[in-house]
Amino acid sequence: MKVSNPIPILRSFDEAKAKEFYVEFLGFSVDWEHRFEEGFPLYMQVSKGDCVIHISEHHGDSTPGSALRIEVDELDSYHKALNDKKYGNARPAIMDQPWGRDMSIQDPFGNKMIFSCLS
Repeated sequence: MKVSNPIPILRSFDEAKAKEFYVEFLGFSVDWEHRFEEGFPLYMQVSKGDCVIHISEHHGDSTPGSALRIEVDELDSYHKALNDKKYGNARPAIMDQPWGRDMSIQDPFGNKMIFSCLS
């Protein structure tokens, strides 16, 4: 049996804010979008490198306040690139931890991304 990486589902309440945060700020790409009908909630996949996340406006798909740890190999350059954007809702900082270095950022819906460099 082959087991692959899990794909987290994060809750969203506003398509424009989700795209502003994940695409414009964090630099993810929208891979696809789905709605059962026009005007129905959005379900979409975004990715950056090997990191894949599903974002859903559907009630019951997930709970706001989730946290994801995402391992990156160039935390300092990613940190600089994000802060250079002067995003009005986040100024992430790098924190030294016993296991490595972390940069935490909260999305507009209460979900937390922890970008981590373990080396």
